[in-house]
Amino acid sequence: MSPKPWREALEELSRRKLRTGLTLLGLIFGVGAIVAMLGVGEGSRQEALALVEGLGLRNLIVESRPAEGDALREARARSPGLTLADAEAALAVVPGAEAIAAEKRIRIHQAYSDLAAAEIEASAVSGAYFELASLVVERGRGLTADDEAAIAQVAVLGPKAAASLFPDSEPIGQWIKLNHAWFEVVGILADRDLAQSDFEGVPLGLEAQRVYVPLASAQARLRFQPIEDPIDRFLLRVADPEQIGPGSQVLAALMDQRHGGVADYTLVVPAQLYRQHQQTQRIFRIVMGAIAAVSLLVGGIGIMNIMLANVLERRREIGLMRAIGARQRHVVEQFLREAALICGIGAVAGLLFGTLLAYVIALLADWPVAWAPIPVLLSATLCAVVGLAFGVYPARQAARLDPIAALRSD
Repeated sequence: MSPKPWREALEELSRRKLRTGLTLLGLIFGVGAIVAMLGVGEGSRQEALALVEGLGLRNLIVESRPAEGDALREARARSPGLTLADAEAALAVVPGAEAIAAEKRIRIHQAYSDLAAAEIEASAVSGAYFELASLVVERGRGLTADDEAAIAQVAVLGPKAAASLFPDSEPIGQWIKLNHAWFEVVGILADRDLAQSDFEGVPLGLEAQRVYVPLASAQARLRFQPIEDPIDRFLLRVADPEQIGPGSQVLAALMDQRHGGVADYTLVVPAQLYRQHQQTQRIFRIVMGAIAAVSLLVGGIGIMNIMLANVLERRREIGLMRAIGARQRHVVEQFLREAALICGIGAVAGLLFGTLLAYVIALLADWPVAWAPIPVLLSATLCAVVGLAFGVYPARQAARLDPIAALRSD
């Protein structure tokens, strides 16, 4: 197709710069709002997925509920607290359960190496803990079942703990002292660099400043209070995600029975937390989508308005075209080209504006931004099509003008 008709359409629009510019603003704001919403929404979804993966989408987590003094003694009279036996019973009873891992937090009075002392956290964990907690060992190795069986004096450090205990030095192969026991460093965890410190109220990212030792080694070499919980939490992984709901119900009933009805534990279901978060985001997207749709509707009405105004102002031109042999479709094509130019320019400018708006929102509100190219392009295309649709009626009105009446008009 010759570029001349499109150049003529562009020249026609440029004669009415103010009217064309105001019409473009409606489309730009509509497209921009939708693009920004998609960017922020996708960023939030990916961040939520990354955060909940730290808990394990297929995990069920049981945590001890802290208590002290008389409340703790009263609870112990009816419940032994959270134990490894609870985890083993859950593995045997919960449908689809395939693995367990336990954790016991250690109260650190002193922690140091030959190079430095540091304020760090420490946990004793069973062999499968790193796998179920989605912790990756960057250097060295993790803790294994053999370490537990041998009551080995080994430790894996989080990246910040390693930097604190061994500044400017390689930690692997060196020794650290936790309270009164020595442990050899055999691995360093990778830094997950999570954007938030919690997800739906559940703390995350604490592993960076933590030291991990085998659960059996800690029980044998470190001191714990007699009536405190034998473990602080356990993770139960379910093979089939569809069994998480029924499995959580079975696990809740099992724990209630084993603890004599004492509410000294909390059941956390990461998959449900993720669904709750997504529901909140869905409401946000609906509200933002409605606002964007209104902006887009205003833009479409603006296109119809400018095209109808053009028809009224160019009645003599249209009449002359028809008089020298132009058919109705030629008139329709001319006006639709002008509408298409407005829509195309508005869609491209809206994409740029929406991208900028998304990053401004991210900067001001500390929200993540990510892009899924296909939905963004489809949204911009849909917006252009909607705008073009609003140009069809004025184009048809122009084509139906009576040539004689149009030539006689002032």
